Amino acid sequence: MATSAIDLPRVIMTDAAEALRAEVREFIASELATGGFRPTVDSWLSGVDPAFSKRLGERGWLGMTWPARYGGQERSTLERYVVIEELLAAGAPVAAHWVADRQSGSNILAFGSDHLKEMILPRIAAGECFFAIGMSEPDAGSDLASIRTRARRNADGDWVVSGAKIWTSNAQHCHYAIVLVRTADKDDRNRHAGMSQLVVDLASDGIAINPIAILDGTQHLNEVVFDDVVVPAAMLLGTEGDGWRQVTAELAHERSGPERFMSTFALLEEYFQLVRATAASDQLELLGMLSARFLALRELSTRVAGELDRGALPNVAAAMVKDMGTAFEVDSVDALSTATVPERGAGAGDGFPDLLRLAQLHAPGFTLRGGTNEVLRSIVYRGLEGA
Repeated sequence: MATSAIDLPRVIMTDAAEALRAEVREFIASELATGGFRPTVDSWLSGVDPAFSKRLGERGWLGMTWPARYGGQERSTLERYVVIEELLAAGAPVAAHWVADRQSGSNILAFGSDHLKEMILPRIAAGECFFAIGMSEPDAGSDLASIRTRARRNADGDWVVSGAKIWTSNAQHCHYAIVLVRTADKDDRNRHAGMSQLVVDLASDGIAINPIAILDGTQHLNEVVFDDVVVPAAMLLGTEGDGWRQVTAELAHERSGPERFMSTFALLEEYFQLVRATAASDQLELLGMLSARFLALRELSTRVAGELDRGALPNVAAAMVKDMGTAFEVDSVDALSTATVPERGAGAGDGFPDLLRLAQLHAPGFTLRGGTNEVLRSIVYRGLEGA
């Protein structure tokens, strides 16, 4: 049954968006031809390449929706969607700038002071400034209301931060993190009160970034420990005590994008290249099933993008994209792990075994990062219940 919480208007791509798509595809083809990158899965988390990010910035493909005064292009959310969709489909190395472009910059644009906007946003748009997410904590799990990292004022009015964040992707490559902290004692009557967000320079004294290796042996996850880290007063993001509202708005950007169902697209493309010649019935059935689910997710995700373009915060629909999208990704990897795979021809599907192996190692994290699916379903339930 349709409700106002999820009954979002359909989005039609504009001529400008489709012209931009052709431009991005031409750029990707050139990069591949010259060895600019090698396609991989989960490239928005594991594909760190600052030089590639800078090339995107030079083309105006970072901070695309922001005002020109901050380095943006003042383009639509849907035009930005086209760019990231094509980059993800190609398995391009976009991890260095990903968080900064997807959510940190938008959060600063929405809530930051003029000082923060002018200092940081043009550098993000240029592909020269990268951000990590400082939300999850070792003992809080997906319950952000349970965070214990504290920030107190010192005699100079600056903030002094103590605590730890965990599962902090690519912090070792980033310049800043937006850190959710407690600036007032916890109130059992209102668990969401007393929290604030600080923009923290990760090169500050007192910060330790401890690597956490994942199953494939690589490191993009970290524990970040803050030991009396001094953060200038001017680095407060938004209003003191308004951190919960701000982080909720940030999560709408984090959860609804195509990365939630396109992390494994490069693998699907390789499988298609393998079976296009044989086209056996079981292979066609599998591709049809995966394609139908993919297209449904893309439809919902583009509708969320349309709402964001209008200035709305479709949190329930964003949670649905993340929940169903990551479940689709896990199911895709499982299905392709047991699928009939024909002998590959020269150049066709050559990367399938390596991509499948990598996807299998990354798959356990799909339904955890950005909020577990159990938490997301509770958000959807509460949203529909109150619709």
